[in-house]
Amino acid sequence: SQKIFTYFLMLDYYFEEVQKLRFEVYDIHGTHSIGTRDDDFLGGVECTLGQVIQLALSQLIPILFPKIHAEEISGNNGYVELSFCAKKLDDKDLFSKSDPFLEIYRINDDGTEQLVHRTEVIKNNLNPVWEPFKVSLISLCSCDDERKLKCLVWDYDSRGKHDFIGEFYTNFKEMQKISSGNKVTWDCINPKYKLKKKNYKNSGLVILSDLKLHRVYSFLDYIMGGCQIHFTVAIDFTASNGDPRNSCSLHYINPYQPNEYLKALIAVGEICQDYDSDKRFSALGFGARIPPNYEIQGVVEAYQNCLPKIQLYGPTNVAPIISRIAKLAAGKEPIKDASLYHILLILTDGVVTDMADTREAIVRASYQPMSIIIVGVGNADFTDMEILDGDDGVLRSPKGEPVLRDIVQFVPFRDFKTASPAALAKCVLAEVPKQVVEYFSHKAIPPINPVLNSTPNSIANTPE
Repeated sequence: SQKIFTYFLMLDYYFEEVQKLRFEVYDIHGTHSIGTRDDDFLGGVECTLGQVIQLALSQLIPILFPKIHAEEISGNNGYVELSFCAKKLDDKDLFSKSDPFLEIYRINDDGTEQLVHRTEVIKNNLNPVWEPFKVSLISLCSCDDERKLKCLVWDYDSRGKHDFIGEFYTNFKEMQKISSGNKVTWDCINPKYKLKKKNYKNSGLVILSDLKLHRVYSFLDYIMGGCQIHFTVAIDFTASNGDPRNSCSLHYINPYQPNEYLKALIAVGEICQDYDSDKRFSALGFGARIPPNYEIQGVVEAYQNCLPKIQLYGPTNVAPIISRIAKLAAGKEPIKDASLYHILLILTDGVVTDMADTREAIVRASYQPMSIIIVGVGNADFTDMEILDGDDGVLRSPKGEPVLRDIVQFVPFRDFKTASPAALAKCVLAEVPKQVVEYFSHKAIPPINPVLNSTPNSIANTPE
């Protein structure tokens, strides 16, 4: 007969850990003998918390996690929808009216300016009404409502030599003074005109006509909303690894103990597999390709089977693999929902030979729904990998363009030789939830199916 048990319990949830659960069923003899040796054990089942979440999605079971402790959830990843217009802008054209567009820049702590949004161009109009746009609070003001914002109005020129109309400074706190029926207005000032003209008042008015704050979403909101994590592993098959038949090789298959490549692959893959419903993983190699397979164990077998059949060669070119996954993550059309996020695990033994191309590829990839994990195998000099990580400064392309998001996490395996595989996985995956939320928040994309989550318009899963 079928029996339904209902019990609510609170669990701490950590994406980067395999959190094992065990459920046991007993036949008890009387109400006073619960937990005694007289109880008859009927059976049990083991699973992970990640599997429970996936089961909730596939069966539409409304599992609630009212108290979640997770480092990545800060409560600051909401977004805002802004509507701007302008009136009586200066006319910069001889035979027609100006073609105005608006730019908003965030002023960083070091004084640098970061473009937050550029509106569309309104042709031949001194009283433009720009389309509403959405932007995350992280992008707009780094979640500091008093951070200075610089706003510029230009007259568009098809040759790229746009004519400056005027500027003004504000902050998000000032923007929030808008209320029903009231708008926030700024004088659009051209500093040169202000110095030269005695009766100069402004070069027009810029008006914030509407402001809508949208609710905050957490990593668990996106996962419970149906976001799948697709896992790809890329393995270094360059000659520097040594002949796999030699016991000194990093690719040597020891029947008694997995090599470092396998240890890293299993540690990270075991966690990621719980968040991919079809369990189909892509396995790539530098100079070789392993067919896609099911379950992390299938990828392990494919790796072991291919070693005798391939010739280790070189060079260590990482950029093509990053670009390949970035292209896959971008899809054929602009991303409109939070249905898929990619994790690329790169396992390598040495220095990247296409460093410039790799930096360029990472900058491009930072605009896509993906994260990159690099595990350094062996005892090589991994200085270049530390640069790609970006922890000591913002990673930039060879031309100086910064990454949109910090998406790379690097660790040398040698730091975890004496630690458990779980410690390695926890270290390399800890940043992923934050990176997932950052990407979808920057795009102002909510979870696909937020009805499974907590009450709308509340801060979801915020640590106490």
